[in-house]
Amino acid sequence: MEKSHMEKSHIGFGLGIRLAAWRTAWTPRGRRLKISGTAFLVGGFCIGVGVLPLGACSDQDTASLPPPVQPGEALPYRIGPSDTLSVFVYGAPDLSVHGIPVRPDGRIAIPLVPSIVAAGKTPRELGKDIAHKLLKFVRDPNVTVIVDSFHGMMGSEIRVIGGGAKPVAVPYVDHITLLDVMTEIGGLPKFAAANDAYVIRRSAKGDVKIPVRLGALVNRGDLSQDIFLMPGDVLVIPQTMF
Repeated sequence: MEKSHMEKSHIGFGLGIRLAAWRTAWTPRGRRLKISGTAFLVGGFCIGVGVLPLGACSDQDTASLPPPVQPGEALPYRIGPSDTLSVFVYGAPDLSVHGIPVRPDGRIAIPLVPSIVAAGKTPRELGKDIAHKLLKFVRDPNVTVIVDSFHGMMGSEIRVIGGGAKPVAVPYVDHITLLDVMTEIGGLPKFAAANDAYVIRRSAKGDVKIPVRLGALVNRGDLSQDIFLMPGDVLVIPQTMF
């Protein structure tokens, strides 16, 4: 008599370990599957039929791995003097404005809010502060702030020194990476010991030195070296004699 769908054997190659248990797995779309039956785990993969869909075992093994470690984590952009902003108040177009310059004192003016500090805040923080000010005039205001042009706070630039070239300061923008900076400065300096470069990152606990292989990034497209940069980072490129 033909065996039922649940009783069909799983196929394994080589010497495997037989496992039998109810398990719970998640599909890439977030749907939960109940997995039962017997499988052979062989050389890091398994092939099976029955309730367990083909390839589900490998999906489960992959899901158990830790996520890739990012060499750095981007910080949110903080508004600086001379930045240009747009403020959108949903449902109140008369209060929405575009191209507002941040004054040297770090403040901006919009309808019904004649003066509010913008410098040093993230766009999200400024949006919340403006919404709080508008509560007197608008019911449940929803405010979005967009930075149209970036200059940043003093000291937030990414500085590039060494390699026999003139020091360069690149304005920090949200999610800027090492490759963005190299593109901005026109590539590697002529006398750069590119793979000996490093980033100096300042923190309350002291400076941190992060080695980066610029040659691998720029010349071979090794994106594992394309780390996120933070405000005030200093990229040091040692100089070579050859």
